[in-house]
Amino acid sequence: MQAEAIRAALEAATWAPSVHNTQPWTFAVAGEEIGVRADADRKLRAGDPEGREMLIGCGAALFNIRTVLRSRGRAPVTRILPDPDRANLLATVRLGEVVTPDETTRLLCAEIERRRTHRAGFTTLPVPGKLVEALVRQAAAENVKLMPIGDERAVRVLAAVTQAAQAARAEDAEVRRWGRAPGSPRKDGVPADAYPHEPSDTGFPQRDYAWGIESDQPAATATGVVAVMTTPRDSRQEWIATGQALQRVLLYACAYGVSAAFHTQSLELPHLREFLREEVCSGEYPQMIMRLGFTFEASRGVRRPLSEVLD
Repeated sequence: MQAEAIRAALEAATWAPSVHNTQPWTFAVAGEEIGVRADADRKLRAGDPEGREMLIGCGAALFNIRTVLRSRGRAPVTRILPDPDRANLLATVRLGEVVTPDETTRLLCAEIERRRTHRAGFTTLPVPGKLVEALVRQAAAENVKLMPIGDERAVRVLAAVTQAAQAARAEDAEVRRWGRAPGSPRKDGVPADAYPHEPSDTGFPQRDYAWGIESDQPAATATGVVAVMTTPRDSRQEWIATGQALQRVLLYACAYGVSAAFHTQSLELPHLREFLREEVCSGEYPQMIMRLGFTFEASRGVRRPLSEVLD
């Protein structure tokens, strides 16, 4: 049972979201303990020189491990950044006491392999306010603030800053590197059928991965609910916490049919991120910008096999 639980947790970890689907993690197992490590070779040198987005992705993988272990009846005993001399060791998770998984744990666990990142507009179906409030509580459970942006002026500011950042890096070779051509056998990066060929008119531009699928169906163009994740500080610990909160929110939203589209272009440019911190986020550090909404389109997920990421 112990080995099965660890194997299931590691398989689930590989389904975490990451910037450009870089999957910047590796794992190690020693007895009843799992080590979660950052794979610095997969860090974006230009877009993420400090590794903030890399650690957010690893934090999401960590949350999946915690969730699956609890769903298998073992409390996950987690240590964050346990060894100052091993910078890439982000966390260890040890199998703790026997527990009974609660309803929320089972709910989140069931969505791990079903969740997909959306890269287009949403339908006009509104996201219920009570669900948005529940998502705020899910983020708070990981000590991260999810801030829905209800002020239309603030939404326009976020959209404009995102457009400016996208325009400034329109010919970003690093982004193009992670776009996969149609028929590519690669198990990382963004497949061509995971986003539309023509950009959606939501006000928030998507990354240009150079490929995309063409469709003769009218595109959904609703913006959805715009939200920002923030933390009071901006350390590696907060970045890992953001990843855990992000995955908790995404899985809970997915359970109710809601998808998320990410817009982190402006957060990769320090001056624009600082502007948003001061003007939109009340002095807190913006870690993730997203749109939430309903879509009836399902994209396929690609992930590297566990054998490639497990030592």
